[in-house]
Amino acid sequence: MDVVALQEKISRIDGVEAARVVAGNGHIDEIHVLARRNKAAKQVVRDVQSLSAALFGLDIDRRVVSVVQLSDADLDGGIRPALVDVSENLEGSRAEVTVTLRWDDSLLMGKSSGAAASSMRARQIAEATLEAVKQAIHAEAAAAISSMDVPTLGSRQVAIAQVVLVTENSERMLIGSAYVEDDETRAVVRAVLDALNRLLPDLKAP
Repeated sequence: MDVVALQEKISRIDGVEAARVVAGNGHIDEIHVLARRNKAAKQVVRDVQSLSAALFGLDIDRRVVSVVQLSDADLDGGIRPALVDVSENLEGSRAEVTVTLRWDDSLLMGKSSGAAASSMRARQIAEATLEAVKQAIHAEAAAAISSMDVPTLGSRQVAIAQVVLVTENSERMLIGSAYVEDDETRAVVRAVLDALNRLLPDLKAP
């Protein structure tokens, strides 16, 4: 099974902007699709199933296909990473967070796991966001979450991220913030990206 070829073909489906296929032991475990809103998500899933069957002889269970649809305005940005999805998986006392970003035509997925404690949730989301970003920047640039807090300022909550960035010539402490609107999770991701956004175009790997 040629996962790379399947991923490339899915990316060429009408309305699909990017795709990522996760496979193990010869089986398709997950297919993540970023699409425009010119067709229903269910139709995108059917298109993925039909293409996989016709070109690769694969019977894809619709339940392994996840589709995220963004507006044209969101998709046409591209200069900096954009948030696509955040998922959390709880297994007993441990939690795993997966953050998916889109940068240009690529989907970047970062994961972070640890104790399933409410006090650690924001930091785990921040670390997963940074892991996603690291996939697309120069290998010689190292970054880490120094602190992640969601304090209340006045009458509103604000996510505040401190990211340390080390390159060959310097060490910098970067700070980013984002108001919590309806979802603290997304505010944490936006705060990490806000800390990095000014430098990311120069850090992106070719």
